[in-house]
Amino acid sequence: MQWDPAKYVQFGNYRDRPFFDLTGRVHAEAPGRVVDLGCGPGNLTATLAARWPDAAVQGLDSSAEMLEKAGRLAAGNLSFGAADIAAWMPAPDTDVVVTNAALQWVPGHRELLPRWLEALRPDAWFALQVPGNFSAPSHSLMRGLADSDEWAGRLAGVLRHDGAVAEPADYLALMLDAGCEADAWETTYLQLLPGRDPVLEWVRGTGLRPVLAALSAEEAERFEADYARLLTEAYPPGAHGTVFPFRRIFAVARKRG
Repeated sequence: MQWDPAKYVQFGNYRDRPFFDLTGRVHAEAPGRVVDLGCGPGNLTATLAARWPDAAVQGLDSSAEMLEKAGRLAAGNLSFGAADIAAWMPAPDTDVVVTNAALQWVPGHRELLPRWLEALRPDAWFALQVPGNFSAPSHSLMRGLADSDEWAGRLAGVLRHDGAVAEPADYLALMLDAGCEADAWETTYLQLLPGRDPVLEWVRGTGLRPVLAALSAEEAERFEADYARLLTEAYPPGAHGTVFPFRRIFAVARKRG
């Protein structure tokens, strides 16, 4: 599946806010090595390099398109590289791992998390954020349309939402069981989106990508037209724009000494 970095950073202020709410709970004072796992276009990874100028900060991603854009930001203590999250393990000297809106794409990440935490050295931090809105109309309508008679033959098995992420309490338990101090929470942001079909524009950058990748250009246009009508009913525009509830799940762990 190809990613469009320009589309991904659309609505940047809204997409970036959970990252800063997450990393604001990471209280590492002078880390030596920081990893952003699933760094995307790298703009947020760059803020980690600015926050910890004495650390070696590395962004990792599996998308060539994202890494091409991120690579333009590489300088000083900031670098980027290709990696498959499912096969990744932290180096022994890793002090902070941040993974923002990436683990929902990794089947079995709940089984990987204890292994990652075990590999970290004492006082290291691990911070994750994933979407918690798979039952929202933006996703359930997409799944329902993909499962319809018209589209099931082309899109069977394309959308993976069941069990894509855990609940906050599950991540908290995993981190505590791994011998960490931990904090988990959720936030629903009421985002006010402007313009025509704004929710469709939003999901084009993330959740709709697998559908678009599986269809021809003509098919994608037809699917989007049907999906847009459903979204307008579920998220009617108001006088000030379209309100789009955006639930996110957060968990932060600090390895005990």
